[in-house]
Amino acid sequence: MYLFFFIEYYRVPTVQDFLDILQQTTPEQLAEDWDNIGLLVGDPNQNIDRVLLALDPCHSLLDRARAGRYDLILTHHPPIFRALKAVRTDTPVGGFIAGAIRQGLSVIACHTNLDAMEEGVSTVLATALGLTQSSPLVATRTGCGNNSGLGRIGAYPTPLSAQDFLNRVRRACAPPWILEAGPRPSQVTTVAVCGGSCSDFSEIALHRKADVFVTAEVKHSVARWAEDAGLWILDAGHFATEQPVLAFFRDLLQQQCLQRGWKIAIDTADQQSPLRLV
Repeated sequence: MYLFFFIEYYRVPTVQDFLDILQQTTPEQLAEDWDNIGLLVGDPNQNIDRVLLALDPCHSLLDRARAGRYDLILTHHPPIFRALKAVRTDTPVGGFIAGAIRQGLSVIACHTNLDAMEEGVSTVLATALGLTQSSPLVATRTGCGNNSGLGRIGAYPTPLSAQDFLNRVRRACAPPWILEAGPRPSQVTTVAVCGGSCSDFSEIALHRKADVFVTAEVKHSVARWAEDAGLWILDAGHFATEQPVLAFFRDLLQQQCLQRGWKIAIDTADQQSPLRLV
């Protein structure tokens, strides 16, 4: 008589496995040509058990990763953006890279590909504002579907007052400030949004008949232009307009891991805006 014991084999996922998931959810071809995304620090063959998700790569994030024994950091903004000619550990960027290497951390960035995916940064913001149906403000140039692109534009079935819309912005992303430019409309029906620094899309928002454009880091020249163009622009801060995507992105990645039978913990770091009102 023979007894056979079947032991379920669990393969520990690697950084490359996680990159494969990201390629399905946030395809690299969605990223802008000038961007720097993907695995920026680390070994694709490294086994991973814990992932820390954050908007910004910074030294306090390394401290959190060390305390939580994370293997992989996934950030929206890339720690290496411009070309490096040297890695000086006495600089913020060089110190972050060196710190990640010392801790055995891999670092991946999902930047404009996370912006442009169908359910990316601006879609989450538009949904939080109560826009149940929206389309890309600037459609993607790739073959990743007709609903991917930068920014979103949508409309309310019933117009809101300008004050009611401001209240929605405050509830949606808890901005530390809201700066406005251009005239307030008597009512808000069509809304354009683009999380992060997107004031260059203001003319597109006006052309698309938006009553208001919500974004961040509005340039002085754009704010002055808005006065004459008649477009209401709201600057709700870079951090605040992008931060809401992290909870959605965490849940999406966790679901993808569970479907593959991977027991990976994915957490979001508690970060605050680096800018403060005084």
